[in-house]
Amino acid sequence: MNKIRCQWSESDPLYTAYHDFEWGVPVFNDQLLFEFLTLETFQAGLNWIIVLRKRDNFKKAFDNFDYKKIAEYDVRKVKKLLANPDIIRNNTKIIATINNAKAYIKVQNEEGSFANYIWGFVSGIQIVNYYKDLDEIPPYTPLAERICKDLKDKGFKFLGATTIYSYMQAIGLVNDHIVSCFRHSEVNLKR
Repeated sequence: MNKIRCQWSESDPLYTAYHDFEWGVPVFNDQLLFEFLTLETFQAGLNWIIVLRKRDNFKKAFDNFDYKKIAEYDVRKVKKLLANPDIIRNNTKIIATINNAKAYIKVQNEEGSFANYIWGFVSGIQIVNYYKDLDEIPPYTPLAERICKDLKDKGFKFLGATTIYSYMQAIGLVNDHIVSCFRHSEVNLKR
């Protein structure tokens, strides 16, 4: 029997794998939270499939998303990244990623972990939506706007409410699988 999935995930095997195993799964690991934040930053203005296809290359180029190493990147490293044809070579996004790594560490120091910080916006309880159709899912929400503003106040760059809402979906802060999708009930955060 074929599984029912969110329609967006059926156009490419990478989308399907991402949908089936990662999208919407609650993430509490700070390294993975930073990876998703970085990938969402690079995705801005582009199609997500582009990022998925380059994800392994990003991991190699950005020291497996080790934010402590990234926070120390210098001009030489930026030039090396800009010369790397295997990633999205956007100077503004690269500089923002280095800046965001520094801000990320600052938030960790203040909150104990980035997971504590980001999950604090929902009191540790995943928002579960019950959309029947993809058209019902908003591009962003007031909560995404609030998180975005707070991140910017903390020094994060190149983030907007739409990017943050995509991030919230990716890390399972919100479950936006449509109700008929087999993953809707599977990714619900068990309390």
